Amino acid sequence: MVDNKLINNLKDIAIKIRKNILTATTKAQSGHPGGSLSATDIMVCLYFHKMKHTSKKPDDPNRDRFILSKGHAAPALYACLAQSGYFPVKELDTLRQLGSRLQGHPERIKLPGVEASTGPLGQGLSFANGVALAGKIDKKDYKVYCMIGDGESQEGMIWEAAMTSPHYKLDNLCVILDHNRLQIDGKVEDVKNIEPVKDKFKAFNFNVIEIDGHNYNEILHALDQADKTKGKPTIIIANTIKGKGVPMMENKAEWHGKACKPGELDKCLESVY
Repeated sequence: MVDNKLINNLKDIAIKIRKNILTATTKAQSGHPGGSLSATDIMVCLYFHKMKHTSKKPDDPNRDRFILSKGHAAPALYACLAQSGYFPVKELDTLRQLGSRLQGHPERIKLPGVEASTGPLGQGLSFANGVALAGKIDKKDYKVYCMIGDGESQEGMIWEAAMTSPHYKLDNLCVILDHNRLQIDGKVEDVKNIEPVKDKFKAFNFNVIEIDGHNYNEILHALDQADKTKGKPTIIIANTIKGKGVPMMENKAEWHGKACKPGELDKCLESVY
């Protein structure tokens, strides 16, 4: 069982992250709040507990890496980076504005803390494989975390990459599937069903862990189990809720790529949990 003080601290941070996601996307009147909110609890556990990283040395060769393959969830990534000190929190107000470092999808060259320029779906896991393989070759002990989406997992490139990870025995790679079951066109199972996704990754020889992606005990335990797994990569299938933490957005596909209206913001912020 994880220390309650730690969990309460992480939950408090997650509330701040969710409010920053809402504020930034509303100000931009653009962005993807739904999938950013579903990914928040996992990202908070990584950035504020699990990963070795520091804003003072963003290119430290021994740092752990987080690669957001589902790049449209950039508002959550930016909020975590800002809260970690990589850039001022106030800069979140420039999301998706002309000349801003906070593009609609993460851009590696412009923003410290971003490990990969992602946006075209399906490519992040291949990139993560390369980073993990480089770590093996260079005899580094860093960990690579790669978050993919369930809608994104309809892309063939995800499955090419999923063959590669076990082939090279990348036990320094932990893939996290944000399994919120909704995409821009509706239910994942209706658009192109990826089930049985757990069995598929098992067949590819991943260590497969399935959790509630909003339960902090389960998230932290799964990340620890991934560390202990040797000889194969791990995938954490995190069952999540689209729009989690904002009642009016929860489990609604319409919030995949739509910001709340300025007049709705205060109500949304008050409802965050």
